[in-house]
Amino acid sequence: MKLTDRTILITGGSAGIGLAFAFKFLELGNQVIVTGRRESVLDELKANYPKLHTIQSDVADPAQVAALARRVKAEFPKLDVLMNNAGIMLHKNLKVPAADLDILTANKGTLINVSSGLAFVPLSSAPIYCATKAAVHSYTQSLRFQLEESGVEVIELMPPAIKTALSADLPEGGLVALITTDELLKQTFAAFKKGKLEIRPGQANLLALMRRLAPGFMNRQLWKASKKLVPVGV
Repeated sequence: MKLTDRTILITGGSAGIGLAFAFKFLELGNQVIVTGRRESVLDELKANYPKLHTIQSDVADPAQVAALARRVKAEFPKLDVLMNNAGIMLHKNLKVPAADLDILTANKGTLINVSSGLAFVPLSSAPIYCATKAAVHSYTQSLRFQLEESGVEVIELMPPAIKTALSADLPEGGLVALITTDELLKQTFAAFKKGKLEIRPGQANLLALMRRLAPGFMNRQLWKASKKLVPVGV
């Protein structure tokens, strides 16, 4: 990455990590634009650092994102770096409201979340699907810890590619090995009996292993296998 003479937009750049990068990029001789939700904070930044460009924008609001895109295109036509940094951290009690889990808690039950082996390594032709499955995987881990004293068992099932309508477009053979629903059931129930909390049938276990050993290689191989599935732009 070329680090000088760039026009850089950093979302959530009015504080924290984003602001630290903004200052460093400014120091290197770049034109830097930062966004933030609070106009007062941005005004203070601009007053203290006149070379820094500031725009009020909330990435959680689609209308504001669209307005930001139009403004940047008009005012900074040479923009060539975007740093997606904006984010907030909310601490949440997953046991509240209690009504959501009261039956399972009362009966010391079991909660099963279905994610995917693609939570470990994405199939790049389906970026949103894979991202949501990675989110389910992370969420399930947090849920398991928060519920461990409630008596509720939290299991995550992470299927590989299965012969269903969902995977109808996937090429059989080669890198992607589809298994039947019967085989999925066989391996899953065997894992249930062993008391496993994270169940990775078939290739899902391989994806988990390769994510640790050679993530770059596995990402590239899945991209090669799925590249033809990316819809042609209209």
